[in-house]
Amino acid sequence: MGFSAVNTGNNLLFLMVSGLLAFMSVTGYVGMRNIKGLTPEVLPPAELFAGTAATFCLRLHNNKRHVTSFLIRLECPGGQGVTFPLIGCGASAEGKVALTFADRGHAAIDRITVSSPFPVNFFTRYWTFAADNRFVVFPHLLAGMTVGNDGETERQGNSIRQGRGQDGELERIAAYSGSEPLRMIHWKLSARSEDLQVKEFGSQAVPPLIIDLDGLPGRDLEQRISRAAWLVRRWVGLRPVGLRWGGRIIPAGTGRRHGMKLLTELALYGRD
Repeated sequence: MGFSAVNTGNNLLFLMVSGLLAFMSVTGYVGMRNIKGLTPEVLPPAELFAGTAATFCLRLHNNKRHVTSFLIRLECPGGQGVTFPLIGCGASAEGKVALTFADRGHAAIDRITVSSPFPVNFFTRYWTFAADNRFVVFPHLLAGMTVGNDGETERQGNSIRQGRGQDGELERIAAYSGSEPLRMIHWKLSARSEDLQVKEFGSQAVPPLIIDLDGLPGRDLEQRISRAAWLVRRWVGLRPVGLRWGGRIIPAGTGRRHGMKLLTELALYGRD
């Protein structure tokens, strides 16, 4: 059209070309302004296992003070992403995506792409941000039999009954029956009520489970690691669990933090 306007000297063609160029310039500026001033963020889940889809949170913050962003797509490597129809000035938006990592060990999301077809859906403009989201992928969980270190075998699905004791974790607050020692009385709660309240603890009489990585069944190391990870996830909240491999041992313990430590050790075994 531009060549035609020059060759023919037609003023109407000149006007049309000028209008189209002005339209492209304005929409290009508006489109780039639409995706500028945005800060993306990736929040990984607390637990991430190899071969299992995990939900990541994608968060996008609009740092612009007076401009709203429209039709913004936030995308991770691999094509998974979310689209936000509108993000107001100074506002944030969140979306969920399911990502799967095939192998255990260290993993990272090194870039995030922000794109938008706004305002006329003729061009899609994008902006790639460098990211430093590093996390640990735990081993794939492979269910199996629980073998105690005292020769006792527990079938999967069975639970261990923990009796009342004085050396375990706090389980509940109950009314004072007269048989509990005075040191078990919860004085603060008793002061707020008419009756004495006592603290009831679980018993640590359950024998610890020491997982011997080299002695677990499996056709290779990866399968044994997967079985060990399942054992940790299954029992660490119910009984003390430890880990042994080669000449190293991690003493038995309970609780979520201890379980994360054991799973991290398994995830990084042979990958450092």
